[in-house]
Order: sequence, then structure tokens, then C-alpha cells
Amino acid sequence: MSTKEQVELKMKFHEHYQMMWPFVKPYLFRAILAVLVSVPIGALDSVIALSLKPYMDIVLVEKTENSPDYIPFLIVAFTSLQGALTYIATYLNSWVGSKINQDLKRHMFKKLMKMETSFFDLNNSGVVLQRFSGDCDVACSGLLDNLRVFISRFFSSFSLVCVLIYNSWQLALIAIFVMFFAFLPLSTVKKRIKKTVQKSVEEGAKNLTNYNEVYSGNKTIAGYNLQKRMYERFDETLKAIFKLNIKMVQKTAWITPLMHVVVSAGIGAVVWYGSSLIVSGKISAGNFVSFITALIMLYTPIKSIGKSFNNVQVSFLAIERLVELINVTPNVKDKENAIVLDGVKDEIEFQNVCFEYNKGVPVLKNVSLKVKAGSNIAIVGNSGGGKTTLVNLLPRFYDVTEGAILIDGHDIRDYTLYSLRENMAEVFQDNFLFSGTIKENIISGKPDASDEQIERVLKLVYLDEFVAGLKDGLNTRIGERGTLLSGGQRQRLAIARALIKDAPIVILDEATSALDNKSEAVVQKALENLMKDRTVFVIAHRLSTIKNAEKIIVMNDGQMVEVGTHEELLKIENGAYKTLYNAQFKTAA
Repeated sequence: MSTKEQVELKMKFHEHYQMMWPFVKPYLFRAILAVLVSVPIGALDSVIALSLKPYMDIVLVEKTENSPDYIPFLIVAFTSLQGALTYIATYLNSWVGSKINQDLKRHMFKKLMKMETSFFDLNNSGVVLQRFSGDCDVACSGLLDNLRVFISRFFSSFSLVCVLIYNSWQLALIAIFVMFFAFLPLSTVKKRIKKTVQKSVEEGAKNLTNYNEVYSGNKTIAGYNLQKRMYERFDETLKAIFKLNIKMVQKTAWITPLMHVVVSAGIGAVVWYGSSLIVSGKISAGNFVSFITALIMLYTPIKSIGKSFNNVQVSFLAIERLVELINVTPNVKDKENAIVLDGVKDEIEFQNVCFEYNKGVPVLKNVSLKVKAGSNIAIVGNSGGGKTTLVNLLPRFYDVTEGAILIDGHDIRDYTLYSLRENMAEVFQDNFLFSGTIKENIISGKPDASDEQIERVLKLVYLDEFVAGLKDGLNTRIGERGTLLSGGQRQRLAIARALIKDAPIVILDEATSALDNKSEAVVQKALENLMKDRTVFVIAHRLSTIKNAEKIIVMNDGQMVEVGTHEELLKIENGAYKTLYNAQFKTAA
């Protein structure tokens, strides 16, 4: 390893230590106690080997009656003590490991909720599960499960080496040299497996995504007869994982048999040279038996340490991936000394707003717009024109690329994210509902809402009779994503959530486009209740729903092409709005 690589490795280790220290620190006492308990577990291995010297010399060689009868009992006593300490160390390691794992997952879950929308655009559910949960398990379990083993084996090796030196320093030199040579291949394991482990993580994430898509898209899969296609994609992922597993075996499995060969060579060398030492009288038979016993006890765990070492390296790589995520700073965040937004008193202004998801591909181009507080603004246009992107910039799901959005004269980036979003309520075309009850979903807009407030919004969204007819009423469970409700009921529940929040700014993104005429009529009434006395941005596909808007913005190819009321826009010959309107109503006619 070059000097530069060594410096980089030390810097990485220091960075990882700093990042992981807060998770270890609260449990440091128990962690140290677990380590200290592991010390005598390993050290006691030398007792058996050491006790064989006097036993062999006195009983088997000299054959005297003054045999050390205490030795068998001593071995049993020390072994019993070793077993008890092993249990204590295992318990402490499991306790500490589980606590660190839970704290790490809590931190990563908070981190996940702070990630900006663009992160979720770029990463699928499998990647999120793998990186934010799976890596926590691998990092903690792989390290802590093996920590006790490594510590006990280290002190076992140290005590056994002392026994070797005590019995014969000449043979001990051979044994230590062989042990060093056996460990040499381990120094390159991490470098060899890093890319393979990374690819395995990626393929594992794809596998999780396959399961998630089958669960969430089961109706689409059944309706379009996609079972074969989904299975083939799943099968391809499994084949890729199999190839990576085999590649991992190819890169690491040779270490254990190599250690077997090296260790066997060491034992052979010791037996060969030890025989000459016995014959020459330099060591006794007891010395030799004690030495061989200690050597076998030393070498036996070494032969299998390769697999444990591989697991530890995989854990270190998982820690590296976690540290990468911990170090990620979202672009959408609070600035220093951010101020609190308390309602909209004057106006909302878009100043030459430009935006692009991918660099060099503009989605919005110099959009400028002033909206008075309490106004009802509709945004229409062809698909892909930038309508949804424009309103997504308001709660800072994304930040503008150029220009600015102002609320009461302040750039929205000057406000805290929390206060900015507290002043907004959104209703989307495909609203997300949480698994749980009707009540839990409504009060997610206002956790401290009273029963009277809940009953009021239920009436405003025309869900009061429906809820009253349910056996469990507000405590009725709606299934994951509200699957037990109809489309209209889900939309009205989302509107109730927005209503109870009582935010001064409301964003409606094609909230009725997926509904039939009957459901749309009911939902439209609920929306009218939501829009009263608020600043409202409505994205509408059906132009009949926005005739009464105070101002209609027509978007095309990321630009505002027309602005006016319904009547004003219809007067523009060959205008974009008039073309859209005529196309819809001629088709309807």
C-alpha cells in the first residue's frame, strides 16, 4: 500500500470514527465492559495447554505417584468460568449492538425525512430500504457479532503465544512466523471485495424494488397480464445476485484453505524440529506436548478467521455507505437566521423564475407572476408545460435554478422550511394516505384538532354520512394508501386533511381529474369550501372547473403564454386557452 493510500485510509478511518462515535458514546460503559469480559475468555485458553506440561512430565514420563490431581479439576473450573464469561459477553454485545442499531436507524430515518424531493426522484424504494435500513443492520451486526470473537481470540492468541515461548522459544519463532504469513492475505480483502459488495447492494435494492412494485402495482400487473415480464425481471436480478455471490466466493473463499495449508505446514515444521529438540534434551516431552496443544489451539481459530474477517470488511463498507449518507447535506434546507412565515398578508411574486431538473434542460423559463393574497389563480396548459413544477417550487419541494419566489417581499428561502410549509396545504391528483384510521389521516393536517373540528371538516367534504354509517366510525382503518376507500372518498379525505390544517395558501394539482362526473361534482363542492378566503393555486385539466378563477395562467413549454380571466382569454383569436377550451367542449358536444 502506497503512502498516499495509507494517508487516505487513516483519514477515512478518522472520519468514520467521528461519525459513528455519537452512536457508541451513550453505551460506552457496557461496550467497554463487554470488551473487558472478553479478555479473560481468550486468556483462559492457555490454562489447558499450560497444565499439560507438569501432567505429562510427572505422570506419563516419570510415572511417579506424586501426580498433580488438582489439574483435571482446575481445567473444569477454568472452563466453567470461561463459559459463564462467554454468556455475559454475548449478552452485553447483543444489548449494545441492538441499542446502537436502533439509534442509527432513528438517525437515518430522520435523515431520510429531510432528504429533498429530487433524492426520491433519483432513488427507488429498494435503494432507500437498503441504504437507510439494511446497511444499519449489516454495519452493527457484522461488527458487534464478531467483536467479541476477535477480542477473545486476540487475547487467546497472546496467552497461547506466551505458553509457546515458555515451553520453547525456538519453536515459538517458527509458529509466530507461520502465523504472520497466514494473516498476510487478509490485508487485501477489503480492496478486492469493495466493488463486488457495492454491486451486491445495488442488486439487493433492485430485488426489494421488485417486491414493492408487485405489492403496490398488483392490479396493474394483473390487468395488463404482466406476470411473466415481472417474473423475468425478478429472475434477472436473482441471476445477477448469484453471479456476484460466486464472484465474492472466488475472491475470498481461497483464504480459508490457504490458511489450512500454511497452518499445517507450521505444525509439520514444529513437529520436525521439536523431535530433534527432545532427542537433544533441550526440551522435555511435557514441554513438547504443552507446546503442540497450545499451537493447535492457536492455529484452529486462525484457519476459520477468514470468513469472519470478510464479514467485518463488509460491515466496514456498510459503515462507509452510511457515512456517505450522513454527510449528505440537502440543497433544500434552512439558511442561517431564517425567519418565520406567519400567513400571507400582501402578495406572492414569481420573479423571472427558471428551473431545470437536469442541467441544460430548462423546464421553466423566466416565469414572472404576482398573486394578491386571497386570490384564486388557475394554471392550465398542455401536458409537460411546467404547471406542476411551478407550484412545487412554492413549498420548496425544489429550489429555483434562477430567479426568486417572494412572499410578502421576502424570498421564500429566507423563511424556515417548517413555517413555509405550515402555511400551505396541498391536494394532489393521487393523494398519499397513511395506513391507519380515517381520524389519523385527517389530523395529520393538525395533530391537536378537536372532535368538533373534525366533525366540521367531515361535513364540508361531504364525508359525514359515510363515516357515520361505518361500524367503527372515525376509527375505521382504511388500508395501506387508503385502498379500502373509493377514489372519491380518498380525494375528499385528502381535502379534509388540507381543510383542518387551515393554511392560508392552498395548492390543488388536478385534484378532480381522475374522478367520474358524479364524484367530481361532490369533490368540487368540497374544494370550494377549502378555497374560501385563501390564496389558491389550481392546476386543472378540466377547464369547466376554473371558469370563476380571478386569473388564469396558460403555460406552454415552460413559459407563460397567456394571462387573464376566462372571458378575456376566450376573446384572443387563435389563443392557446381558446384552443384548449374549444377542443374540450367540442369533444364533449
